[in-house]
Amino acid sequence: MELDEVDQALLAALRENARASTADLARRVGRSRTTVQGRLERLERTGVIRGYSLRLADALEDGAVRAHVLIKVAPRESRAVEAAARALPQVRELHSVSGEYDMIAIASAANVSELDAAIDRIGLMPGVERTNSAIILSTRFRR
Repeated sequence: MELDEVDQALLAALRENARASTADLARRVGRSRTTVQGRLERLERTGVIRGYSLRLADALEDGAVRAHVLIKVAPRESRAVEAAARALPQVRELHSVSGEYDMIAIASAANVSELDAAIDRIGLMPGVERTNSAIILSTRFRR
């Protein structure tokens, strides 16, 4: 699906505040509320917008201990590893990647011991051959 300038502007406004009212979004993109509502429905229906998510206050995010966990997956075990990772609440994101490792999990926990236990659980998942973790020390910027 091709997105025009209005669609792009609408998506940019939603990235900043996914809970913005239709009237506010209409003002931001210079279109009527009805037009914006129709575009949102179309973007949702066609799968461009797959959902809306929660962003926590910086104080909560900054207090968490986070890591990138690189995961080497055994052949034909990607689905099993994905399902197991999805069930682990500390895994916030899971990406399929190219290179030596097959996936990168973004894990987050309240403290180092909880993060350590989560990383251990990732390593013990059926289908995981090995992991390599990098603890995030600071976030330079977030969008």
